[in-house]
Amino acid sequence: MSGRINRRGFLQAAAAGGAVLGIGDFSFLTRLPPVSAAEAALDPKLVRLEPGIEPTVRMLEETPRERLLEEVAAKVKAGLSYRELLAALLLAGVRNVEPRPAVGFKFHAVLVVNSAHLASISSPDAERWLPIFWALDHFKGSQAATAKESGWRMGHVDESKLPPPHEARQRFIEAMDNWDEPAADVAVAALARSAGANEVFELMWRYGARDFRSIGHKAIFVANSWRTLQCVGWQHAEPVLRSLVYALLNREGEPGNPATNDYAADRPGRHNADLAKQLRPDWLDGMPNASATEEMLEVLRTGSELEAPATAVRLINGGASPQSVWDALLAAAAELTMRKAGIVSLHAVTSSNALRYAFGTSADEQTRRMMLLQNASFVPLFRQALGKADDRRIDKLEADAPPADGKAAVADIFAEASHDRMAAARKALAYLRQNPEPRDLIDMARLMVFLKGNDAHDYKFSSALLEDWNRLSSPWRERYLAAGMFLLRGSGGPDNKLVQRIRTAMA
Repeated sequence: MSGRINRRGFLQAAAAGGAVLGIGDFSFLTRLPPVSAAEAALDPKLVRLEPGIEPTVRMLEETPRERLLEEVAAKVKAGLSYRELLAALLLAGVRNVEPRPAVGFKFHAVLVVNSAHLASISSPDAERWLPIFWALDHFKGSQAATAKESGWRMGHVDESKLPPPHEARQRFIEAMDNWDEPAADVAVAALARSAGANEVFELMWRYGARDFRSIGHKAIFVANSWRTLQCVGWQHAEPVLRSLVYALLNREGEPGNPATNDYAADRPGRHNADLAKQLRPDWLDGMPNASATEEMLEVLRTGSELEAPATAVRLINGGASPQSVWDALLAAAAELTMRKAGIVSLHAVTSSNALRYAFGTSADEQTRRMMLLQNASFVPLFRQALGKADDRRIDKLEADAPPADGKAAVADIFAEASHDRMAAARKALAYLRQNPEPRDLIDMARLMVFLKGNDAHDYKFSSALLEDWNRLSSPWRERYLAAGMFLLRGSGGPDNKLVQRIRTAMA
């Protein structure tokens, strides 16, 4: 298949069931020579990793970008497992990419690891390696950027200052509350060595969502760290948690300590901590309420970051279920992509995904309340950051059936997305109403990211969207997923350089 494909050709190929099949064939692995791990001495000033994973991490760190995919492919042929490669990619990222001056930008090399993993495990075996190979290449770019900008690499823990295990939790809370970076670093290292995963992340959920700095990336990093560590193993937690805490304490150049100042980024969290106490004791027992969802959605369109969570509390205390509020929160985030597709609206979706995931994962009732209320504050803040935008409404999106059924209809939707986003969304809405389990559309969305995506945000957005659509109640779920066509990749653009490179390796 060429780098570009015309609309008619794509429709014909999809209708015949042959679209984009076979792209992930890694038969070329059998023709690549094995490559041994580097044997040079490790810098004693660097953070130490588990001995078993260190050689693989160093291979990722030291192999030049132009050779890394071939080197990794050879390691896979020799027995390197998917889980070990995923762990090494995460650890190489946190050791070599600094989450400063903001938790984003080059640090997407770390943030995207879980999104790539979700794409991999949700894909057919033939395409399973594509997201991870893309993330490997992306890491090398971010590693080079960090080396050029600052030369930063994560250092070793100051063992002499580690608190004893029985004091680690309280020391960590005090350090985080006071925005004390050195104290938080040693405290979280002690926690990683002595506490369980659930205990540690019950703290992380709260601190990841307490402020609006970095437009939601802090909450995203917490969720992605938890999820990736669940796959690769808690034995790798310490460097990940140290990187996470360093990111959570990023104050983005503010001159004073947020603990003793009244910065705008912190106000919703302080307001919502008190507001959360006003939710009725049986707040989880409410009933689905369509009117409550509509009212909440309207407040998210017009209200402030303080008015929206107050409305959420009033609706829930009036008998509405939290699900009715979440329907509005997720729908409002997707609506922002309709109003102005871009980096701000994209992060409204991905940060809402992280907060919704935390809400469903935490076992602490106060934390769960805060995740809902902070999301209710974040969506208006994203709306304000959007600036001038179209006045499109997700509840006014009209369905327009594609001119075919089945795979041909899906192909038409994604071909349309390259020319007319609104038309693609309307056709997607009609398709989704006819196909309540839209596996073909979801598979095509992932494949378009593999083939056409060239940015970490393509993976982050698609993973969030394709996970959360099923968390909404109907009819909002269909509208939510249809709105995603404003940012999902269409089929008309060129294939990304990674796919072209894999083809070359296969030839």
